[in-house]
Amino acid sequence: MNFLLNVLWFLFGGFLSALSWWFAGILWCITIIGIPYGRQCFKFAKLSLAPFGKDVRFGGGAPSFIANVIWTIFFGIPMAIENVIIGCCWCVTIIGIPYGIQFFKIAKLALAPFGAKVVEK
Repeated sequence: MNFLLNVLWFLFGGFLSALSWWFAGILWCITIIGIPYGRQCFKFAKLSLAPFGKDVRFGGGAPSFIANVIWTIFFGIPMAIENVIIGCCWCVTIIGIPYGIQFFKIAKLALAPFGAKVVEK
């Protein structure tokens, strides 16, 4: 079932979400200081291609907090807004609610990617 949901996800919005993560990663990797941020973007671009059957666990310490603050200022807020808007559009119909929930999961992740780990359910 997760495979079918992931295929539909990819076709109806997941690809655009992954593109925005990849774009952010490329922008961050332009400088040496931004490479850790770019690596996070690429890791979560992979998640946004197939989120069903995966979960995100948040954690980390002070370095993760500082990195998340910098991340939120430059990229987190616009990407979270993008995913919330798409998630709300999906939640208009009953059939789209599972997809909307996945967009909300990625929106939460867009605000704090450092210290977060992707795990299989």
